[in-house]
Amino acid sequence: MVDYHAANNQNQQYPSGGTYMEQENDWDRDLLLDPAWEKQQRKTFTAWCNSHLRKAGTQIENIEEDFRDGLKLMLLLEVISGERLPKPERGKMRVHKINNVNKALDFIASKGVKLVSIGAEEIVDGNIKMTLGMIWTIILRFAIQDISVEETSAKEGLLLWCQRKTAPYKNVNVQNFHISWKDGLAFNALIHRHRPDLIDYEKLRKDDPVTNLNNAFEVAEKYLDIPKMLDAEDIVNTARPDEKAIMTYVSSFYHAFSGAQKAETAANRICKVLAVNQENEHLMEDYEKLASDLLEWIRRTVPWLENRTPEKTMHEMQQKLEDFRDYRRVHKPPKVQEKCQLEINFNTLQTKLRLNNRPAFMPSEGRMVSDINSAWQHLEGAEKGYEEWLLNEIRRLERLDHLAEKFRQKATIHEGWTAGKESMLTQKDYETASLSEVKALLKKHEAFESDLAAHQDRVEQIAAIAQELNELDYYDSPNVNARCQKICEQWDSLGSLTQSRRESLERTEKQLESIDELYLEYAKRAAPFNNWMEGAMEDLQDMFIVHNIEEIQGLITAHEQFKSTLPEANKEREAIQAIQKEVQNIAQYNGIKLSGSNPYTSITPESIDSKWDKVRQLVPQRDQALQEELERQQSNDHLRRQFANQANIVGPWIQNKMEEIGRISIEMNGTLEDQLTHLRQYEQSIIEYKPNIDQLESNHELIQEALIFDNKYTTYTMEHLRVGWEQLLTTIARTINEIENQILTRDAKGISQEQLHEYRASFNHFDKDHSGTLVAEEFKACLISLGYDVDNDKQGDAEFARIMGIVDPNNSGAVTFQAFIDFMSRETTDTDTADQVIASFKILAGDKNYITAEELRRELPHDQADYCIARMVPYSGPDAIPGALDYMSFSTALYGESDL
Repeated sequence: MVDYHAANNQNQQYPSGGTYMEQENDWDRDLLLDPAWEKQQRKTFTAWCNSHLRKAGTQIENIEEDFRDGLKLMLLLEVISGERLPKPERGKMRVHKINNVNKALDFIASKGVKLVSIGAEEIVDGNIKMTLGMIWTIILRFAIQDISVEETSAKEGLLLWCQRKTAPYKNVNVQNFHISWKDGLAFNALIHRHRPDLIDYEKLRKDDPVTNLNNAFEVAEKYLDIPKMLDAEDIVNTARPDEKAIMTYVSSFYHAFSGAQKAETAANRICKVLAVNQENEHLMEDYEKLASDLLEWIRRTVPWLENRTPEKTMHEMQQKLEDFRDYRRVHKPPKVQEKCQLEINFNTLQTKLRLNNRPAFMPSEGRMVSDINSAWQHLEGAEKGYEEWLLNEIRRLERLDHLAEKFRQKATIHEGWTAGKESMLTQKDYETASLSEVKALLKKHEAFESDLAAHQDRVEQIAAIAQELNELDYYDSPNVNARCQKICEQWDSLGSLTQSRRESLERTEKQLESIDELYLEYAKRAAPFNNWMEGAMEDLQDMFIVHNIEEIQGLITAHEQFKSTLPEANKEREAIQAIQKEVQNIAQYNGIKLSGSNPYTSITPESIDSKWDKVRQLVPQRDQALQEELERQQSNDHLRRQFANQANIVGPWIQNKMEEIGRISIEMNGTLEDQLTHLRQYEQSIIEYKPNIDQLESNHELIQEALIFDNKYTTYTMEHLRVGWEQLLTTIARTINEIENQILTRDAKGISQEQLHEYRASFNHFDKDHSGTLVAEEFKACLISLGYDVDNDKQGDAEFARIMGIVDPNNSGAVTFQAFIDFMSRETTDTDTADQVIASFKILAGDKNYITAEELRRELPHDQADYCIARMVPYSGPDAIPGALDYMSFSTALYGESDL
């Protein structure tokens, strides 16, 4: 036997084990060992002891005999612990052996192991049960105890490790350390998982356990330096293999593959980092798509809103107005929500990136939130201009329709009056007429000239209306102009013909002197009265357009004034008719036979009475039309009041809610979850107010359909209320998102609710104007209140400049609460860093400066391995090999250069 101290001097120092808190008490000295189990334990424990003793150049043959003197027992403990034990006693007497064994047991106890009824005398006496129990205690403390997966106990940790490593293999289901290993497949799976080059797992058969076990034991002994600790036949022929033996054997596999365990830890870290990055990339892709879709919708919509091509008719323009209302009611509201959601997604993504030490997300060119806001402002500017243009264009068309109808009425009346006048003026009746007839013709012509002069005003009105239609770009202006031109040319012709006929009559007047004075007086008085009646009929049938009650009341007053003149007009009519009656009386009295009608005028008493009757019929019709218009204007005034009453409630309500949200955002009532719940309830109450907005929209549509363009009862317009409502929805959604991001920051960084209250209280204290931001001096005061040394000295200024670079990277001069809370969380917590990720890749790569695709696929899940391979560039260092990948540049892409 090798001398104890000589062997010990040859031994190198081995790493010491960790502190053992409590032995797993699954061995009982009073429990009789199953003979098969005892055999398995003898073989396994002996092989395990020799796997360590051979490092000191010795071994044991019989486990209960070779440890009796305590020398090899002490040597075993020195080898596996790497520590020196007290010097052994060299005597061969029983007392010397007991003392040596006690030194070994004392050393075991010093490691925190609770020995259960194991005494030195029993070991010295060769008690096999006690000896196996002692060796099992040593194995538990030095080979198994430090095995822990996810904070489990040693035994559970070793079992969990086995289950994870063998999970992908068919026919393997590790549930314990006895019958789960009988068919040998679990041993082979452990080896294949770490060294696939040593085992052809697909050729193994579940129904051949002896071959399977021998294959695993021989490969482990030959290539992994794990001695054969069990016989395949003993395991197969035992109903339930010994648990301690199997655990001891399996622990040797665990320690043999400990390097792979480090690789697994590194792989888990990388998988976690990659999962975060993949999620962030999905969020970035979602943002880019949503931003592109929203910008594309704006790009398609703005040209439509900027199109100012007018339509020719009121119907077509009103259809445009209905399309615009459809856009406001149906198409725009979802886009308002998309824009708000886009900003929320952007803020959430940036928060996640900051929490995971990732570079800030920069959307592709043209898709920044500011770009979307700019495009949205352009859209709303075009929208406001489009609505104003539509309403102005409808007013213009309404005015055009009124003028066109007025033009047609006056032109028709004038054309009716001029019909046959040219023929009358060109006849030569005076050439064969008597003197009295010529004088009559002259008087008649004078009456005609008077009538002609009276019609001059109508011609001027027709020309003025045509000019106004041209200036207002009336679509049928060519026809209007042609008709007006024809009337004017005809009028000029009538003037010329009238002058020519007068000259002819005056030349013959000297020859014709007889004239009937009564006919002349009749004609002179009948002509202006007839013209007055025609003017009255025209006025009574004239179209009118008003926009308010005052205007229609003015027309009613004017009409009442006209009616008050009718008695005097009737007297004039009776006087004219009396002249005609006197002519008939004189003729009858003097026996004169009248040759026919009045030679001086074509206006007969019958025509005067007929027109007078017509005037009297038109007066009540005009009364009715004016009354109907008065009722319409009263209805319009009701619509104005109805809209104003509701608008005067909704407007202040929206303003009050905006102010309340502003107060909520700076107050601290309860936990963040309480605030979030309160805000969501508040948001729901706002959403429930939406029917009031819809009702207001309906009232606004009634006003527009009635062509009402002003409202003296309110200062609120539908446009202002729409914008206020959309801002209210957006503001409450943003406020909720800020609280969600604070919760996300708190949970990710481990910030307590008390810390958040402290940060919010400090921030609010220095936010004097309640703007939600702090300027540089306010922020410095806030930091000082939290204990930061940023006073006005050189070192303090440098520290403050460093902090401002973090919380205000764009040099805007203002610090938001989210930036402040992110900074405080970064100061107090820790996350995965680029150095940690690089170190993890280095472990997987076997300490190389590069990694291969094969290594990535072996250590990482398939999807994450493919993710890395697709993004890693080829490694170009001096030790590069074909297929080498640069994991350093990949980490740079994940965290940014500044973190490396």
